[in-house]
Amino acid sequence: MRKLKNNELGRKTLEEFRQTDKTPLIVVLDNIRSLNNVGSVFRTSDAFLIEKIYLCGITATPPNKEIHKTALGATESVDWEYVENTVDLVEKLQSENVKVLAIEQAENSTMLDTFTPEPNQKYAVIFGNEVKGVQQEVVSASNVCIEIPQLGTKHSLNISVSCGVVLWDLFTKMEK
Repeated sequence: MRKLKNNELGRKTLEEFRQTDKTPLIVVLDNIRSLNNVGSVFRTSDAFLIEKIYLCGITATPPNKEIHKTALGATESVDWEYVENTVDLVEKLQSENVKVLAIEQAENSTMLDTFTPEPNQKYAVIFGNEVKGVQQEVVSASNVCIEIPQLGTKHSLNISVSCGVVLWDLFTKMEK
């Protein structure tokens, strides 16, 4: 077995990426304070052809040196927009027939491994602040609350890790 070189990976050019059909997923970052986490979410979103990222509240926006350090250019490929109020965004997305999934630990949440996306349905997934999580009013406004099963002694994951887990899971389920 031999590791592949970068030029053997078949990566899309920026123009090819923009013209490629996207996964019907939108990422919403609700008051993310770490610029490294924001950059990491951009990079993960690029990997899974995510349609768009919304940066809300205190979440920093590109161009930013610290975001760029972890995004590695994904701020140029993945479409993004800043929206101040996350609840307003949730309502706007729902009016466009997008189902909104808050990624949070909550009463009556649906475990990620048991969630089945509906065919031909676009989803928005909301990830919250590193300390406080997704705002309660945003959780309440969402269509569904999805929880990542965790079996150890810790009951939280870094937001960039949570994003990777959720996007991979939904991407594989939607591709089938």
